[in-house]
Amino acid sequence: MRRPELDHILSTMLEAAPEVSDLLFTVDKPLQIESVGELIPVACDPPIERLTPYQTETVALNLIGENQWHIKDLLRAGSCDAAYTVMDKARLRINIFSQRGNYSIVLRKLNTVIPTLQSLKMPEIIQQVPREKTGLVLVTGATGSGKSTTLAAVLNDFNTTKAIHVITLEDPVEFVHPHHTATFNQRELGSDFDTFANGLRAALRQAPKVILVGEMRDRDTVKIALSAAETGHLVLSTLHTVDAGQTINRILGMFETEEQEQIRLRLADTLRWVISQRLVPKIGGGRWALLEIMGSNLRTKETIVQGESEGKSFYEIIESSQPFGWRTFDFSTVEAYEQGLITEETALLYCSKRGPVTRAIDNLKKARGETTSQLNGLRMKVPVIMGKREAAPVPTSLKLK
Repeated sequence: MRRPELDHILSTMLEAAPEVSDLLFTVDKPLQIESVGELIPVACDPPIERLTPYQTETVALNLIGENQWHIKDLLRAGSCDAAYTVMDKARLRINIFSQRGNYSIVLRKLNTVIPTLQSLKMPEIIQQVPREKTGLVLVTGATGSGKSTTLAAVLNDFNTTKAIHVITLEDPVEFVHPHHTATFNQRELGSDFDTFANGLRAALRQAPKVILVGEMRDRDTVKIALSAAETGHLVLSTLHTVDAGQTINRILGMFETEEQEQIRLRLADTLRWVISQRLVPKIGGGRWALLEIMGSNLRTKETIVQGESEGKSFYEIIESSQPFGWRTFDFSTVEAYEQGLITEETALLYCSKRGPVTRAIDNLKKARGETTSQLNGLRMKVPVIMGKREAAPVPTSLKLK
């Protein structure tokens, strides 16, 4: 298979449906794409009813090309990450992995246009993130929740407003930032450095003001990131966690018990923002980002150092700081429902605490004059005595005076 043939197949898949997010190659399945959260088979010419092991391996090797690092990674670790550009139409992030002796491929479509915070319709408080000079900013969420897109928008703000040096350590490079006001050096795992810890350690000698670390994967990376934040750098990174509270616990869980007291103190001093994201189905098609945003204040620092307790959970701290722009997932969920962006079913499926969200939605329905219960046509049972109906007694609280 030559590159033009591969590009033709990928172009066909990208154009098969609107809002394609992923392309999948799996043995014994046809070509598939994910559009708006659902897998769809793709017809091509000549038709491929079921991919063979030889076909998926051929596609994998053509995507990797001559990069020996990725080939060794695939053979030794069973998977590898890379990037691929389709005739200037799209840029794809690739993961090739072994399963049951065969290779499978998942390609994530990346935006070629650098987003802005305004185009993403982010809350106004997110504008404060690019104003930070030092510290640690974490964007968290499940795979495919838009973490890289949010960070790209933050970096774009730096690029248009500040004459600073920015270094990114990525796996692979997703958004290619042009040089505007800022100077960008984007390094890729496998091609430019071997581990995030080593790449971050080297970055401290490269005079950056802002450092983007693609992912906090291990304790060494976290320790060096904290050191960088303590020595006058702004460090941006991601974690695969579901909310702000779990993010703190996940970082602490990377360290032994005897280390945690010191790490708690360092994290409390350096942490600036935790932004957690969930992408949910939007009414009319597409997806909407629900956000949980936690900043830094005396209460968060105290809770990081001493741990969560009754009345001092991160959820309660964020909830009490909502007048300052912080928000829980539940607040974002109710707000999106009120604006008509998501359905009630989606709101209850993606919220953190169903009880408060249910009550808030019921209050919104009452304000709109909508019913809040499916129980209709209920009647009071009237007892029958000697063939005559006896009037049911009226509760004292409802009697007219």
